[in-house]
Amino acid sequence: MPNLIQKYANEPVWAVVGASNNPRKFGNRIYRTLRTAGYTVYPVNSRESEVEGDTAYASLLDLPQPPTVVDMVVPPYLALEVVQQAKEAGAKAIWFQPGAEDSEAIRWAKANGLDVVEDCILVQVVQNPKGDGGVSE
Repeated sequence: MPNLIQKYANEPVWAVVGASNNPRKFGNRIYRTLRTAGYTVYPVNSRESEVEGDTAYASLLDLPQPPTVVDMVVPPYLALEVVQQAKEAGAKAIWFQPGAEDSEAIRWAKANGLDVVEDCILVQVVQNPKGDGGVSE
């Protein structure tokens, strides 16, 4: 998995499913950190019209471009539906934040050609910064 972490932490286009306006929630911290680090990042939350002043999307299928990586900041019971939607939206990888993992969603993702990372992207961006916001090689 370290190679997948390095590969996808350096991908420039992400979607954060579970992005939030609440600064105490990880969906907000992850979204802000990726945006500040220079990633193209789309907030996905069906209950928000904006996150941090940016347009929020109700679904991965509503994004203006396919995200390479879909960051999961949702409860595990929602994971399978989001993973299936990510595949349909053209994503290449699912990045499960700690606590968002679901074994059925992970199995489905791998069986359907998606790479799976289980790690905290905040750790990767903050501890391993490089000029473009990704991890150093």
